[in-house]
Amino acid sequence: MCLIAGQLAHAASVKVEIRGVDEELRANVLAYLSFERYRKGGADLNADTVERLHNRVEREVQAALKPFGYYEPQVESTITDLGHNDWRVNIGITPGKPVLIGHVDVRVDGPGETDPLFQRILRHLPLREGERLKHSDYESVKTELQRTAATYGYLDARLIRNELVVDPPNYRANVALELDTGERYRFGATSIQQKVVDETLVRRYLRYHEGDPFDLTQVLRTQFALDDSQYFSNLEVLPAEPDRTTRIVPVNIHADPSRRHHYSFGPGYATDTGARGTLGFEDRRINQHGHSFSLEVQAAQVTRYSLQSRYNVPFGDPAVEKLTLAGTVEQRQLADVTTHTFSVGPSITEVTGSWQHVWLLTATRTTSDLPAGAEFLPGAHTDRLLVPGIDLASVPKGYLGEALFEHPFFAELRGSHTALGSDSNFIQLHMQVERVFRLGRKWHLLLRDEVGASLVSRFSQLPAVFRFFAGGDNSVRGFGYNDLSPTEALCTYDPNLMKYLRNNDPQQTCQSVAGFIKAGGKDELTGTVEVVRDLPRNLGIAAFLDYGNAFDHLGRQCAPHSPPGAAFCSPLLQYSVGIGLRVRLPVLTLGVDIAQPLSDTCVPPTQPTPTQTAPGSCRRPGPRLHINFSPKL
Repeated sequence: MCLIAGQLAHAASVKVEIRGVDEELRANVLAYLSFERYRKGGADLNADTVERLHNRVEREVQAALKPFGYYEPQVESTITDLGHNDWRVNIGITPGKPVLIGHVDVRVDGPGETDPLFQRILRHLPLREGERLKHSDYESVKTELQRTAATYGYLDARLIRNELVVDPPNYRANVALELDTGERYRFGATSIQQKVVDETLVRRYLRYHEGDPFDLTQVLRTQFALDDSQYFSNLEVLPAEPDRTTRIVPVNIHADPSRRHHYSFGPGYATDTGARGTLGFEDRRINQHGHSFSLEVQAAQVTRYSLQSRYNVPFGDPAVEKLTLAGTVEQRQLADVTTHTFSVGPSITEVTGSWQHVWLLTATRTTSDLPAGAEFLPGAHTDRLLVPGIDLASVPKGYLGEALFEHPFFAELRGSHTALGSDSNFIQLHMQVERVFRLGRKWHLLLRDEVGASLVSRFSQLPAVFRFFAGGDNSVRGFGYNDLSPTEALCTYDPNLMKYLRNNDPQQTCQSVAGFIKAGGKDELTGTVEVVRDLPRNLGIAAFLDYGNAFDHLGRQCAPHSPPGAAFCSPLLQYSVGIGLRVRLPVLTLGVDIAQPLSDTCVPPTQPTPTQTAPGSCRRPGPRLHINFSPKL
């Protein structure tokens, strides 16, 4: 065993060092070198083999540099025996004068000559007179012309000129490419073989019509749309053999039924929610019309539980349009308020261009558990509302209804009125904007803003589920989940003054302060500025600045109804900075962030002592850890 270990420890090794060329050229030289292939293959090397490989170096380097326009490089190489069957190969390269592109003649002839698909290629040629010749640029133009013709129905297209003439002594190369497109083919009839749902429903998923110019991308989009419907398995959407006489391409669709019932279970963890788990059930096709039903139960350590059900009816373009009847039962912890909410109502989802809009009408019954005295509400308070609304979100071009993890722009408008039988009058707008800018090959800038505003007749009558809170993994990091909120005093009152409270007398005052709670704000503003640097192995490192708060009005936020000398105030916006690690997974990104608040947070006591006159203290919170899965960089 010791002898074997000694032999392995001294197995042959070769170290190749290349000087005189940039990284792109160096990588291609290594790909051509026999030394490099032997090194990676782990083959044994003796002096004779090393000498034979050394004799190939100059020829291999010259072959490696020709595709980059260097036809006369000077190559010097030496081999050093390091002992113990180890070798070092030193290669010095002087690329020499490059071959430059002279005349460029790239043409498209025939019926497709004016087609924007080909004109776009001709306007953005990588081959330009006077620039260094790169064989890959020539091959990419040739391939792009042929690929475009085959993809968009020019099935009889052929290259009638295909010339790259290199004159090394004069350091010049001329390019000539000419494509004759021929006539463009059109879609023929579509044959559908399936017994899963009505054929009329399947045909509404098609991204093309019979007689349209043939476009293979629309065939692929049809496949994606039908896949996303979850009705089918073993789905094939394939062009049939084209008819060269009529220039027609039929399409054949074959599909088997997918499993009708689908069950899911998923555990997870985030610092906002704590440990959490999700159970899901889905009936993917209740009937031949493609109706579906889903039920999801989620329980979390912090945000409690929710039960959501949906009944979906496709209409119009079933990939992006549907009627949904949804019902939700949930309990949420919103700072110091616990809400129990039941809601039910229909919604209509449509897509127009690059915008998805959802029209909603929701009947809601919500109970807010508040400590006695908050906004004069003794304990639990129940509201019944009928809330119409609309959601507007940007979607990518060619959107097919697939689940999106983020929207560059999202806005929701809600409202209610006593004329609808509701207990509260309000209009509320909530918008989110997010965009990523590329700063370089490995640098990215993420900007995010969130704005919420409410117009309400009496804020005290706005249910907690419609109030704004800030702080947490996807809001202002450095602060706890929903921890940023206006603070309200818990008051006790002289019984003789209660009549004024019922009559909204402006002279109502607290007799004493029993504590403070965070019950949400009327408005909200949050944002993020984040710079991300890509690292190897799907990792990234981020530095960020977060800002924001939930508030009732502009300016310093003070707890209402506080007696003189007991007012509790905090700044309008809170700030934090931090660093984070990004682990990019196939679908999402795991973010691990540490954020430090920059401003003092004033935390009023919930159980003041009888001798306490200033019911609040301010301090600078320490750093906070945030762990979250998100679509961010």
